[in-house]
Amino acid sequence: MPKTLLQIAGAPLHPSPLNRSALILIDHQLEYVSGAVPLSGIAEAIAEIKRLVALAREDGVPIFHVVHHGRPGAAAFDPEGPNVAIIPELAATGDEKVVVKSLPNAFAKTDLHRLVQETGRSELIVAGFATHMCVSSTVRAALDLGYRSTVVAAATATRDLPSPIGTGVVPAQAVQEASLAALADRFAIIVPDTNALRSSPAAR
Repeated sequence: MPKTLLQIAGAPLHPSPLNRSALILIDHQLEYVSGAVPLSGIAEAIAEIKRLVALAREDGVPIFHVVHHGRPGAAAFDPEGPNVAIIPELAATGDEKVVVKSLPNAFAKTDLHRLVQETGRSELIVAGFATHMCVSSTVRAALDLGYRSTVVAAATATRDLPSPIGTGVVPAQAVQEASLAALADRFAIIVPDTNALRSSPAAR
């Protein structure tokens, strides 16, 4: 059986402990529900994010809501349009920070890194959309910034993509699995769902 680079290196493979982590929610916006970029399995992913947020709030995990704003009048993520809003049931509450980004990587040209540093947390739990794009870009950048990341697979989603080599369509499930496998090789611990964070030996 193949091994990930993390396995080959003997790196710790347990999920990020809640008491050392910040939760990063990425682009949980209406654009992916009713806008120009609908995702496969979005309803199930939203339900899982709700469970993840509930766990984070219960345990006092700092939560950062990252949202994407494109150019005014853009076909997607128009900052002046209705679909740029956070999905209502996932909205920030209390002192949870909302960070606006303009690039796939949530750390690029934002103050997210500084805000997380201010919490004293060194690990990230990441969820949101889309798996192959902004989730992947952010988790990869997080490694460069010194974070250890965990991605909750069921709290992410993506979409069908055209094949770049002319073989038709790459189904969303294939994009999802390949994206998570690539992250698991070196960049993140991948857990199936929120319950895996509860049951981890390092959960507290």
